[in-house]
Amino acid sequence: MLKEVIKMDRIEAISQIIDELDQELVVCNIGFPSRELYHLQDHEKNFYMLGSMGLASSIGLGLSLSLLKNAETENQSPRKVVVFDGDGSILMNLGSLVTISAQGPLNLILVVLDNQCYGSTGSQCTYSEEVDLSLLAESAGFETVLVFQEEINFEKALQSKGPVFVHMKVNPGNADVPIIDLNPEEIKYRFMKEIENKL
Repeated sequence: MLKEVIKMDRIEAISQIIDELDQELVVCNIGFPSRELYHLQDHEKNFYMLGSMGLASSIGLGLSLSLLKNAETENQSPRKVVVFDGDGSILMNLGSLVTISAQGPLNLILVVLDNQCYGSTGSQCTYSEEVDLSLLAESAGFETVLVFQEEINFEKALQSKGPVFVHMKVNPGNADVPIIDLNPEEIKYRFMKEIENKL
């Protein structure tokens, strides 16, 4: 179990990470994490999940594999994919950790912002206080596992060999941000257009 440390709010962690991103595609977990990302920095390269809890990691895997295949065909470096996920969602879909490890996408970074609760549905406790998610990722066979506590050095994640698992403990609670003013079709099609324009 991770020792208790001084933690930052999730929105602050997201803000620090996106400040270090450039052309990376971002897949964001449902509910408040997506709302917080949208509030901080809306962009066509962000895919905001509005449903399908637990599947951010699986969507990110499929996207990263597709980009890898295209880059291999074009003899280019693949675009990286950053997934913002939560402890509740990862615990709901632990099989994705094994699948990601087995597929071994070099361009995938899975970021778990662990607030030890289901923050978007009433802050019911998860079991991440009892289980070290970074050790689960190591056991699943992730190439690189990074644990950030009081500070985030996301450049290290960007420079590491993937798949990369980033574990960050954050405070429970949600930022006071508005809902996403886009419908699911808009989110999907502008994200697809962003990918196509950079291929």
